[in-house]
Amino acid sequence: MDVPRERFVFIVSDSSGLTCETVVKAALTQFSTTNVYIKKYSQVQTVQELKEIMEEAANCSGVVAYTFVITELRREIIALSLQLGVPIIDILGPVLSRLQDLLELSPLSIPGLFRHLNQDYYDRIECINFAVKHDDGRNLKDINQADLVLLGVSRSSKTPISIYLAYRGIKTANIPIVYGRPLPEQILKIPSTKVIGLTVDPERLRDIRLVRAQRLKMELQDPYVDLQEIKKEVNYALMLFKQHNFTILDVTSRSIEESATTIMEILGRRLQTKEDSR
Repeated sequence: MDVPRERFVFIVSDSSGLTCETVVKAALTQFSTTNVYIKKYSQVQTVQELKEIMEEAANCSGVVAYTFVITELRREIIALSLQLGVPIIDILGPVLSRLQDLLELSPLSIPGLFRHLNQDYYDRIECINFAVKHDDGRNLKDINQADLVLLGVSRSSKTPISIYLAYRGIKTANIPIVYGRPLPEQILKIPSTKVIGLTVDPERLRDIRLVRAQRLKMELQDPYVDLQEIKKEVNYALMLFKQHNFTILDVTSRSIEESATTIMEILGRRLQTKEDSR
């Protein structure tokens, strides 16, 4: 029986090396008869570091797969490959070159840029998951982790605004206001500046609720769509907002995007004020 050959693949990058490692490991699944040992070097920033790695690869007849966006390192690894006789595989270079030709633009040459963009994506997903988990007053035990809490009566656009804000990277929870029912004590323990109360014109709110009532085949005499009862709900909510010094936002004539944008502007002003006071 033939003994499997041993090979060394060096993964070298001026960033995390994750892209290079993923590509190499995917390709290696096609070579099951060979024992391949991977050595990974990330955050390589200097020519001296690269030279030491290439010399190590030469000593064990290794192959170097790399992703460099720093121009100097890209040039140097080619020179060292020729000098030391080390085979190299440029994982990212052909893609960058082709895109540069097609787009007629130069790459930014910033190491780790994809990782930062990817992290932004995962941060937004986390915020969206938080908004879903804390929709309509659920999971109050960790409500203090929210960047923002929206309060409002039923059908005052709490949920869609929460999701929109979450997509923009703001951890948002929302809690319904029920006539005659006090606010959850968890809300009273967080800073009032993190809470915004949504209000809406009662007649407009009745129109919105009527649509839902018809879909659910509710009676038109139901208190849910009774204008006088709706006025009581809205006024009760306003009383609570003022009592606890919460910011009030009228969403009657605003779309979801407009309401969310206004809220982000409010948060931005508060952050700026906080910075200026330091």
